[in-house]
Amino acid sequence: MEQLKHECGVAMIRLKKPLEYYQQKYGTWMYGLNKLYLLMEKQHNRGQEGAGMACVKMEAEPGNEYMFRERAMGSGAIGEIFGTVHKQFSEIPSDLLADASYAKKNFPFAGEIYMGHLRYSTTGKRALSFVHPFMRRNNWRAKNLCLCGNFNLTNVDEIFDSISSFGQHPRVYSDTFILLEQLGHRLDRESERLFNIALEDDKHGREITQYIEENIDMRNVLKTSAPMWDGGYVICGMTGSGEMFSMRDPWGIRPAFWYQDDEILVVASERPVLQTAFELETEQVKELEPGQALVMNASGQVSLSQILPAQTKRACSFERIYFSRGSDADIYEERKNLGEQLTERITEAIDGDVAHTVFSFIPNTAEVAYYGMVRGFIKALNRQKVEEICKITRDHQPTAEEIQRIIGMYIRSEKIAWKDIKLRTFITEGNQRNDLAAHVYDITYGSITPYEDNLVVIDDSIVRGTTLKESIIRILDRLHPKKIVLVSSSPQVRYPDYYGIDMAQMDEFIAFRAAIELIIERGDWARIDDVYRRCVQQKSLPKEEMKNHVKDIYAPFSDEEISQKMVEMLRPVGIDTPIEIVYQSLEGLHKACPNHSGDWYFSGDYPTPGGLKLLNQAFINYYENVYKKI
Repeated sequence: MEQLKHECGVAMIRLKKPLEYYQQKYGTWMYGLNKLYLLMEKQHNRGQEGAGMACVKMEAEPGNEYMFRERAMGSGAIGEIFGTVHKQFSEIPSDLLADASYAKKNFPFAGEIYMGHLRYSTTGKRALSFVHPFMRRNNWRAKNLCLCGNFNLTNVDEIFDSISSFGQHPRVYSDTFILLEQLGHRLDRESERLFNIALEDDKHGREITQYIEENIDMRNVLKTSAPMWDGGYVICGMTGSGEMFSMRDPWGIRPAFWYQDDEILVVASERPVLQTAFELETEQVKELEPGQALVMNASGQVSLSQILPAQTKRACSFERIYFSRGSDADIYEERKNLGEQLTERITEAIDGDVAHTVFSFIPNTAEVAYYGMVRGFIKALNRQKVEEICKITRDHQPTAEEIQRIIGMYIRSEKIAWKDIKLRTFITEGNQRNDLAAHVYDITYGSITPYEDNLVVIDDSIVRGTTLKESIIRILDRLHPKKIVLVSSSPQVRYPDYYGIDMAQMDEFIAFRAAIELIIERGDWARIDDVYRRCVQQKSLPKEEMKNHVKDIYAPFSDEEISQKMVEMLRPVGIDTPIEIVYQSLEGLHKACPNHSGDWYFSGDYPTPGGLKLLNQAFINYYENVYKKI
């Protein structure tokens, strides 16, 4: 019921034919530009804080620009940047605008390689200068680099120290800037390697430049850069001389998909986006494998290379639960499975009284899990009907009324809540702001029988609990249900994420705060002190030797105990209706999403050493800045 800000979205297109080909076949040389717009709009869910696009025009003559970029801030950034680009063509005569050769020579963004990025900040840095793509310019085309990505690196400090040791002086201390400088440095070395080979081969002048541009190998650049990267990432880039690449982290944390035919090579963060934009079947779209890079050189040769050894795949499960578009065939079924697997737990919460229970969902992202939940109850009800029919027919010939009673049993579902308004940020005073927050949703009055019906509402995740306390529970209580059951299709979020989701501090999580409350209630203060002491002791260790001591905060309690403490903490003043929170289990998550085992925010089992290092520091920060004030 709280929107999480999360990993970004990427899109890349490389045209394999001259612009004249697309003008003749599709009626416009802007085929690539228009497809990029479609890819970005279809991934708008992945970034609403900013967007950027870039283009490389190959074979430009000296003195002419060949690398272009537009960026904008805000949820309307996609329309703004493409509007700016198209505005440059608005006064061009139609005959010239349709002349692909003329466009290639004279128009910006009339090129062969396109890159798009949608940004959700996970660092709090929201200025335009932090919006991808990033560019590193040079008078040598082969040394120009444009970069974007869906990533968070956990060891920026180590990479910064490494490139600084070579004499570089990055202007900004952020993972994207530093990654740009690191890759740029290795690209410089690759160019210089080829320069020396050209000299040895007795080449001169533009022969050297041509040799370098025709032989740049981005695989060498990646192989000398990527071993330092710790985190979840999909890195996309292009050079001024026409190389294009995309690389995925060796744990497969962040997603990437690609497709090629004789006209294009295209990359995106989500599979259904490619299917829709290019009218493809599911099996035509390929997944970029962990540690793998997809590279297309200036001459158009495409290769898949294993840059880093693939590790045990830990693809982000939140992609399946919440972030990715539910139109993907596999994700749609997985989300339904997540809802269906909660049938038994919900049945216990309502004491088996399905007849007096209404099922619903908040917010809209939980709709597919809701269908699965209802599917599970329909199956259970059908089993009950079969049992009753078998039993009654053994005793006597059933009457029409008896049969009607049995087959007439059904699962009651309603549209309970509606997103009514968006809270305006110019209202900053606490009481007034909280009052508005309580009215973000509205309800369907008369949708349940007051004081008789249970109300079951499913969400994809319950992370911080803020919206529950300030808004959701209050508005649900207006219907006067017999009991409110809040259901999360994902397990309890207990640990920070450092691979792209906006969850970085321990006290953000209602599950963590509930565990701390239980420890304090039991007088077990020494447990918290001991976890802090052990975290401090291992702070000086190499990150590869660190252990997750924060797990001991949760160790004494069952999931149900923590959930019940959450209810106590989230219950608004004046609300007496019985409330229960039902969470998905880790086992249920893995059963529903068998190919996405990345569950560190639930389990604390981080796939990379850097994640564990940052968790260690997060608990130290919590203890020193928050816990000591309790």
